[in-house]
Amino acid sequence: MTPNPLESMMYDIGQIFLLPVLILIAILFLYAFWALGHFLVQAVQRTRNRPASGVGYALIALARSQRLRDADALDVAAHKLLEKPRIATRVAPMLGLVATMIPMGPALRSLSDGNLGQVGQSLTIAFSAVILALIAASITFFVVGVQRRWLAEELVWLTQQSEESAG
Repeated sequence: MTPNPLESMMYDIGQIFLLPVLILIAILFLYAFWALGHFLVQAVQRTRNRPASGVGYALIALARSQRLRDADALDVAAHKLLEKPRIATRVAPMLGLVATMIPMGPALRSLSDGNLGQVGQSLTIAFSAVILALIAASITFFVVGVQRRWLAEELVWLTQQSEESAG
């Protein structure tokens, strides 16, 4: 049974997205390790310094540099600090799934043609991409989880400081 033009067009369009998706996964994978390194530096700074110094305390440093005092503005700033790693945490698995599914078409075609070498190559691409995407998501998920707590602690500290100076 030959595919109709719509099916062929959808298949061709899907194949076009493989390279961009693989590039995005590679970027997210590198970003995850950059985020982990930044997180580790911040963790060391936080163990060596107190909140009053602001060193290693991103929200406190931001609040001081931009003179943020309003609780809502601080909350928005905290969300903004977590935005990139949160996006990476959520997007990486989706791209991994896309990168798994796109090579499945050629793999199934190769299987029906009896070309097992091409099947293996397509499946290698598919599973390698999803593994890298899941590693990136796992790293950024961990970083976001801890940083969310850190930012909440900083928000409480800033609120207490604001109350002390007002009262």
